[in-house]
Amino acid sequence: MAKRKISLRDFVAQRAQWRCEYCRSPAAFAHQSFSLEHVRLRARKGKRTATNLALSCQGCNNHKYDRVKAGDPVSQKFVPLFHPRRHRWDEHFAWSDDGSLILGLTPTGRATVEALQLNRAALVNLRRILVQAGEHPP
Repeated sequence: MAKRKISLRDFVAQRAQWRCEYCRSPAAFAHQSFSLEHVRLRARKGKRTATNLALSCQGCNNHKYDRVKAGDPVSQKFVPLFHPRRHRWDEHFAWSDDGSLILGLTPTGRATVEALQLNRAALVNLRRILVQAGEHPP
């Protein structure tokens, strides 16, 4: 029996475990479809390849827009944003004790939390409900 070829979108979504690679929100509970976000922007010669694509919710995708750097609120230095292909999420971020907030652990983590607004009110509310349902944190 021949193997079914998986689409690039399905490959990226499976690799991300159907969660936004920035805020870790599950696609199953999103009110808008997730995007394939170019980590290295097409405007900066980023290609549409699996290694340059990340699964992103609309909020994170819109807040990231064309940025690859942002200011760290602690050091006030301009640092690279979290890069899902180069960085490990758990090295730059942690969950608050109640699971509702993403905490930046590094300059990159803190800058990404601020720039992408990873603790938007709607996300915090969703996380609280998902914690109660046993669906969060991932």
